[in-house]
Amino acid sequence: MQIRQPVHSEHARTLDTEGLRRHFLVEELFRPDEITLTYSQIDRIIVGGVMPVAAPVSFAPELGRHTGTDFFLERRELGLINIGGAARVQVDEQQFDVGQHEALYIGKGARRVEFRSVDAARPAKLYFNCAPAHTAYPHRKVTLAEASPETLGAPETSNRRTIYKFLVPDVLPTCQLLMGMTRLEPGSLWNTMPCHTHDRRMEVYFYFDMNENAAVFHMLGEPTQTRHLVVRNEQAVISPSWSIHSGVGTQAYTFIWGMVGENQVFKDMDHVPMSALR
Repeated sequence: MQIRQPVHSEHARTLDTEGLRRHFLVEELFRPDEITLTYSQIDRIIVGGVMPVAAPVSFAPELGRHTGTDFFLERRELGLINIGGAARVQVDEQQFDVGQHEALYIGKGARRVEFRSVDAARPAKLYFNCAPAHTAYPHRKVTLAEASPETLGAPETSNRRTIYKFLVPDVLPTCQLLMGMTRLEPGSLWNTMPCHTHDRRMEVYFYFDMNENAAVFHMLGEPTQTRHLVVRNEQAVISPSWSIHSGVGTQAYTFIWGMVGENQVFKDMDHVPMSALR
């Protein structure tokens, strides 16, 4: 497990490209038959990916030493969204079949979690966010149709997109984790612009559905001290609560967003006027 310490906004102003990438970019999330984990001390979120191919993959017992618990999810909840082939997930005595662009919520206290691909020739790619939890809510699969879709934006502003809210209070109960997926339509390039911050929650963006020659220029930093990261396919950006989180791509793309913090009010945002950006 890779550990990332918090970065103060004044420190972030001094970072060069290498420093920004080291602190905020998660470059590799999927390795065959492995689980990748990046532990950010910003609200204690863990960001990771699971790609079972030849054999089932499980959380190792020793992961509990990173969380000070007997097993990994003893005091944590987890949400995953599948961006690959069909997956089969065993959570203690329950089994879930999770197709492409479907989500699974795993509540606090799950001791045995095992991931496998239905077809090794088309392996599952399970992107997940994991957060501290105080209550055990039921495990549940959420389909794309159940994910409270909302279409926003316009071709004229290059931001026509559909937001799928998988893990939100209107769909199912969680302790603090919110997750969803935003899909841009062909010809649309901008996400989350005009931009915002939310001092009460941090957020992680995971970009995918991009070819090898495509990139997203992800905007971060304080509104008056903006910086950017060049992000490739299947990479994620950790965004502190003081930072904007927006981006523009060289082509349309899809991204998964996950939030952890004080509340679960999706529209609790501190909007930034375009005139204030620097």
